[in-house]
Formats: sequence, structure tokens, C-alpha cells
Amino acid sequence: MMKNLSENEKGTLSRSIMTILERWGLNTEQQMTILDLPEKTPTRALRKYRDGQPFPDDNNVYRRLEHIIGIADALRTSYPHNPGMGALWMKQKSKHFRERVPLKIMVEDGLDGLMRVRSHLDCAFDWFDAK
Repeated sequence: MMKNLSENEKGTLSRSIMTILERWGLNTEQQMTILDLPEKTPTRALRKYRDGQPFPDDNNVYRRLEHIIGIADALRTSYPHNPGMGALWMKQKSKHFRERVPLKIMVEDGLDGLMRVRSHLDCAFDWFDAK
């Protein structure tokens, strides 16, 4: 899906993703980890993504971007009147995750963690994923 975007759309996507990660309170190292950017990516590249440079054309990065978008959208619909609640929810321990913090799950458990958090928040994703 993401490969079909124009360069301009990919740049807009990069800015949006970086805004989401910053709103969630992730530091530079955590952002690099959650995006699973190629090993040699300098941390200064994050500034370029904030400015609209497209993310690397990498299927693993694209899969993570899709999950980040899905999580952000599910938080937006869960807390439509208070956008700050989504970021707060991401930093709170959850009984559903055995008292782990969703952000830590996503950073520490990689793609599986992103999918777990998204599945918890987005019943439609979880339903389609099970099929």
C-alpha cells in the first residue's frame, strides 16, 4: 500500500509519523527502534523525516508505519474529545498487558509488540488479522 504513494505523499506520511511518535513521548533512540530503521541510519535522519523526507523504501519499515497509523487512529477514536488521553494511555501500565506499558511493549517487542497494542485497541484489525 505505501509503495503506491507519491514522493509527496510519502513525505507527508513521514512528517505525520514523526509527529505521532513525538506526541507519544518517545525519545530519539526509541523512535529509531520502533521504526526499525536500517542499522547505519544516523539519528540526525529523524530531523529529515520530521521535515518531510520519505522513510526508507523498506517493507519492514512500511509494516511498522501501518501499525503506528492504526494505533494512532484507534487512540483518536477511543478518545475523540481529548487527544492527549491517547498519549497518556500509551504510558500507563495495563492489566491487559500484564502491567506493562504499551509504549515499552512496542519498543521492546518490535513488530510483535506493535501488533499486540494495535490488536488490543482496534478490534477490526484483530478480527481481520485472525482470518
